[in-house]
Amino acid sequence: MVRNRRSFSFVLTTLLACGSASVTTTTLAGSNACGNDCVYNDDSCTAYEFENDQKPFLPELQPFTLETCDWTGEVGMAIRYRYLQEDNRLRPGGPGYSGYSQWRWNPHVSLTYKDTITGYIEGIDASTFNEELPILPIDENRWDMLQYYVDVKLMELGDGEVHARYGRQTLLYGDQHVISPLGWANTYRNFEGFKAYYEGDTWKVDAFAVQPVNDAARGTFPPQQVNTFDTPDQSEWVSGVYATYGGLERGKLDLYWIWDIENEPTANRQDGNRHTFGARYYGTKAITGCGETVERTWKYDVQGATQFGEDDFVSGGNDLDVFAGFFNAQIGHTWNNVSMKPTVFALYYLGTGDQDPTDGRDSTYFSLYPLGHAYWGILDNFSGQNLVDYSIGSTIAPTEKLTLLSQWHWFDKHRSQDFIYNIAGAPLGPGPAGTQDSHIGTELDLVATYAVNKNLTLQTGYSWFWYGDAVQQTALNRGDASQFYFMANYQF
Repeated sequence: MVRNRRSFSFVLTTLLACGSASVTTTTLAGSNACGNDCVYNDDSCTAYEFENDQKPFLPELQPFTLETCDWTGEVGMAIRYRYLQEDNRLRPGGPGYSGYSQWRWNPHVSLTYKDTITGYIEGIDASTFNEELPILPIDENRWDMLQYYVDVKLMELGDGEVHARYGRQTLLYGDQHVISPLGWANTYRNFEGFKAYYEGDTWKVDAFAVQPVNDAARGTFPPQQVNTFDTPDQSEWVSGVYATYGGLERGKLDLYWIWDIENEPTANRQDGNRHTFGARYYGTKAITGCGETVERTWKYDVQGATQFGEDDFVSGGNDLDVFAGFFNAQIGHTWNNVSMKPTVFALYYLGTGDQDPTDGRDSTYFSLYPLGHAYWGILDNFSGQNLVDYSIGSTIAPTEKLTLLSQWHWFDKHRSQDFIYNIAGAPLGPGPAGTQDSHIGTELDLVATYAVNKNLTLQTGYSWFWYGDAVQQTALNRGDASQFYFMANYQF
């Protein structure tokens, strides 16, 4: 049986500088396995399990599960509260200050028949209140369906299984540079369509053809979508193949092709008809001491992609030939046997920009559907387009439950003649006729995460952004930016 369990908590690792949203796939017990650690209310294999080993503060809860000889099921939920104060971000309605609160509630239920056919439904109610600036498309989605799909096991192949899935679903691939469920947003990002996938010991391969559904997927839906039932964007398809090979002596290799075609391109967005071919190599290397104890760990991650196709863009005209791409490299080092297990890491990212809008070519990389919050600063000013990011950071763990992160970024335009692109991909500031300054600014992020237990996670963060001449010497000029947030996430 396959299920999706919604989980959003920040995992402060070396390579993902801040949080990541994750949707994991888990195999449940077989159709005749009820387990011996459950309390049964009768002999029909229906089990109710609660773990209370961390009282008196809060009990730990497992999802409510149902098991019979043919059926297995689960009911669970996640609820998140977040308070934010932000000032002078590069966002619509700014520059300005806004302090606001957000709630997000995600109940889910799954049911599987004979470890072969699974139905999954997940709802969402995402709200924002007390805001002082206009809300963004990723802030609200009232009483809607986030996911509903049917997953069918088609066959066993080699050392793995082949499944087919149809319906509304979230997608998460690799390190979320190209496709992510965008768990940081209040609404998540979802798609609707078909996916076939294979999971074996050495290979994992997904093939998909889906359409964006909500505002987080594209950001150009009309405002009334917030209070109406979400429907797929009929003008756009996102298709591709994402494969992971784990049979190397060291590390893993991801290979992917993503085809994004927008039949009604937006003049002020990088979209159009684009193919993205990419590869990622990543892994860890443990350094052992006496007795084979792991004393230190190196982590490495290198990724790049080439993008080509056609697009219409406001500064270049119609039917532009696209040739763009991105490159990302990360390295980190952890001292495993030192107090607080300190980690230091460095990151370099380049998303190409366009140098000449009159040459019939668009060289600005369209960053697809990433978790930009994890890479380009937690203040969320940028989308990875026409962007160069030099970053260093560190993490420590004063206790088993507490993790502290600090990270610094230096941001430049790749091409000074191109725009600055905000987190939604909107072009800001002067384009070709504007400033020749390329320095956008620097950012410092501080984040503390406390895992109360496996159900409850608390997090707070503060960011400062000091703008450079590419902002201050243009119509975008504003005071330096800052952001504070507190977030509590409870799930079972």
